[in-house]
Amino acid sequence: MSALRVGNASGFYGDRFVAWREMLDGGELDVLTGDYLAELTMLILGRDRMRDPSLGYAKTFLRQLEGVLGTALERGVTLVTNAGGLNPAGLADAVRSLAARLGLDVRVGYVEGDALPRPDALTANAYLGAFGIAACLDAGADVVVTGRVTDASLTVGPAIARFGWTRDDLDALAGATVAGHLIECGAQVTGGNFSFFTELPDGGHRPGFPIAELHPDGSSVLTKHPGTGGAVTVETVTAQLLYEVGGPDYLGPDVVARLDTVRLEQAGPDRVRVSGVRGTPPPATLKVGVNNLGGFRNSMTFVLCGLDIPAKAALVRGQVEAAVGPAGLEFTLARTDHPDVGDTEAASALLHVHLRDGDKARAGRAFSAAAVELALASYPGCTLTTLPGDATPYGVFTADTVPQDAVSHTAVLPSGERVPIPPPPVTRRLAGPPPLPNALSGGPALHPTRRGALGEVVGARSGDKGGDANLGVWARTDATWPWLRTWLTVERLADLLPETATLTVERHELPNLRAVNFVIRGLLGPGVAASTRFDPQAKALGELLRARVVDLPAEVPA
Repeated sequence: MSALRVGNASGFYGDRFVAWREMLDGGELDVLTGDYLAELTMLILGRDRMRDPSLGYAKTFLRQLEGVLGTALERGVTLVTNAGGLNPAGLADAVRSLAARLGLDVRVGYVEGDALPRPDALTANAYLGAFGIAACLDAGADVVVTGRVTDASLTVGPAIARFGWTRDDLDALAGATVAGHLIECGAQVTGGNFSFFTELPDGGHRPGFPIAELHPDGSSVLTKHPGTGGAVTVETVTAQLLYEVGGPDYLGPDVVARLDTVRLEQAGPDRVRVSGVRGTPPPATLKVGVNNLGGFRNSMTFVLCGLDIPAKAALVRGQVEAAVGPAGLEFTLARTDHPDVGDTEAASALLHVHLRDGDKARAGRAFSAAAVELALASYPGCTLTTLPGDATPYGVFTADTVPQDAVSHTAVLPSGERVPIPPPPVTRRLAGPPPLPNALSGGPALHPTRRGALGEVVGARSGDKGGDANLGVWARTDATWPWLRTWLTVERLADLLPETATLTVERHELPNLRAVNFVIRGLLGPGVAASTRFDPQAKALGELLRARVVDLPAEVPA
């Protein structure tokens, strides 16, 4: 049986608009997927639906589809997307209306049942699996729209339909899950956001979108269309494999993929073979993402130039607290200033003042106007980068679980028939080995060292999961791995990234990838939408670590 070529044209709500056209015109495909959902996106769609109950889906997808639907039908490329968000039935209807306006005959199926009745929540959605998508495809759908399925399910569903996998085919499902995880973030696996972007053929200018060639046993080859930018290498694939993951168990509603069994091999230019993935039965529960409105927020930024920076910051803090009260205030002093320089910007630090409150009036003009009123009554050189403004609402994301059989996973076929998707008959309790708190003993003895940036010998990729962050670090060579494995402990991470020192940090090793992955609990507080951290999604955490100057083994080449 021939391989199934699954491409991806969207990694988030707001990704490259023309990627759907680029992927359809760039070469052969069987399926083209689009991932639009993230924790923050569900909050945005929830607010859309509050304003208009007919919304709740990613409107961008419809505009993209208008230019490519005819091409996809003509070339026999099936489209699968989670752009349905909170309203997959509404988006399915909108796709049918669009097709009718374009004079096209299109068969649309959709998947629902992820939305859970939580009267106290803005949104509450279980992460569904891939068998509902497969049922729609088996019924002849040209377009499948879903709500909150796992990102990888957009790839796994077409593979189930093509190869006839059942729930017993755990290794195949796990392999497809890994392939789906690799392509779900679009160009991130083809060189986007890559630590060594300067080594890419085009310098990272415009990476192409990815393709997974899936085989009946669940193995795959990651590639991209010829002539597109970026690259597909073992390292670009490793970077994406480490993105937003935890321990070796990569949990899914259909299977648990063991990341410590993944093997990567360069199989040619821009071709990486992914094999060896083992799967175990899924957990008996589904993850549920819950979004609530947390209150209102506002921010003002003071520029502090020259001498006495800490004293100037302390003066502002006292004045703002006296004006609006200390509750909900947060002050962050960014020491961007340099001594004895000849321009104002280089000599200045930034004091970011944030306020979160349930009272919109206090967080709004009462706060921002109080900050502006200090312009002539505070520290010398007082100026702000922001004008007074109203507060904006923010959301709080939490994760919950429900039993798999408590969710009405339903495939609505192009005919309108509703097909219930039963939960997996076999599940298992997850009680694997605990995360390694530190490096294992028995590593290489100390050798002569040299000072250098850690990023000379390792790559990194980091990201967010609710209020937690993950930080994956991989060694570039076999020679570097034994050193990295024993050197990069939880304690050393705390030294290099002091903000992690007081938090719970889990450490996991993935030897096949020459990688260590850290899960940093609570780094992002109440989640992306509410975070006042300078890097609210922890996207730059890996690059911050790579920039630290440390003692590198002298024999390890840069």
